[in-house]
Amino acid sequence: MKLPKFLSGNTVLKITSLNAVVITIRLVVSVFIQRLLAITVGEAGIASIGQVRNVMVMLTSTSTMGIFSGVVKYVAEYKEDKPELAKLFSTATIFVIIGCVVSALILFIGSSYFSNYLFKSDDFVYVFKLLAVIVPFIAVSRTINGIVSGLSDYKKYAKIELISYLLATVAILIGLYTSKLEGVIIAIAIAPMIQLVVLGFVFGETLREYMSFKSLKFNLIYKNKLLAFTLMSFVSAFLLNYIEINIRTTVANEININEAGYWTAITFISKNYMVFATGLFTLYVIPKFANIHNKKDFKNEVFSIYKTILPIFGLGMLLVYLFRNLIIEIIYPDFTGMEPLFKWQLLGDFIRLCALVLAHQFLAKRLVKSFVVTEIISLVLFFVLTKIFIQYYGTEGVVMAHLVRFVIYFAIVIFVIRLYYSNKQSKPS
Repeated sequence: MKLPKFLSGNTVLKITSLNAVVITIRLVVSVFIQRLLAITVGEAGIASIGQVRNVMVMLTSTSTMGIFSGVVKYVAEYKEDKPELAKLFSTATIFVIIGCVVSALILFIGSSYFSNYLFKSDDFVYVFKLLAVIVPFIAVSRTINGIVSGLSDYKKYAKIELISYLLATVAILIGLYTSKLEGVIIAIAIAPMIQLVVLGFVFGETLREYMSFKSLKFNLIYKNKLLAFTLMSFVSAFLLNYIEINIRTTVANEININEAGYWTAITFISKNYMVFATGLFTLYVIPKFANIHNKKDFKNEVFSIYKTILPIFGLGMLLVYLFRNLIIEIIYPDFTGMEPLFKWQLLGDFIRLCALVLAHQFLAKRLVKSFVVTEIISLVLFFVLTKIFIQYYGTEGVVMAHLVRFVIYFAIVIFVIRLYYSNKQSKPS
């Protein structure tokens, strides 16, 4: 009877299992969509779609001024304290307004520059002007998602993720069949609007319970606390996606656009299975770590998470590697040049998962300096190693740099976490 008790009492496994259902459906749909895109728009089109997706991630950071993880942390800590939540939401509202205005103005004014930088033409100027209009939807959607995650409402989170993804997929299909690549890019741009509508239907009643618009006041009580997350988000989300855009452009310029498409394709596959971890981090790890205050409990929790998810991820990644040629044939016909990329990407992602579990302690405890320093080291390693390896190994050098980067990053994170608890224990109570 021990196994059923373990299953019923293991929140990590519950979230992972529920995520597994959602992600499995997403993977099936994604296989169909990615195959359709690969056949219709080719390697160059896949590379262009990768550029747009990177821009969208950057906008989720800038439009909210990077407060997502801060919202998750403080909602988790104060979900029973409505007056404190009102102060948090008041400050968050001001951050979102500032982030939206600045992001929209930069997108609109710089639309021609961005189109030329990302796509080497003026054909996509209208996309960036459209994004300028959509920015508020991105910001509000992201902020509400932070509240869902902070409450650890994993059932509603799963429902929101699945419905939003399916509706966004329908939009991509419509865009593909009406305007091909341009239609797909527009569909990706309007996806946050779709998610916001879904959030309203699924989470609207709960949101009203925790967030009273009448109690919102224009104050900045949480300014300093949230600004720390702004800095961390800028480093982790904005700079990472900027570097990915730069690397994709480098591969296209120094090798060819098809190779850029291969690397984009392998990162799409990677992001699809890494979504399993994303939900776990936001729904469980940050809220849990935020309420752990000693080394022993932290260590026990980390090992509990590792024992639960690493075997599952390890097996999944092994299967992906063993069936890599079949995956290429099914999802990306004629993308045979991406086969050598699998082993390095998968190994790098496994180490990355191990490291990210620990690194979320920086977000949970608002350890700004530790987070920023380790992330910058990680990003610099990726950028520099890619520039070096690509000269000797071509596109394969990018994923080799990915692996080496996370091996070093993991070691650094372990060292910093140990140093944190060592300093904490040495301080008088």
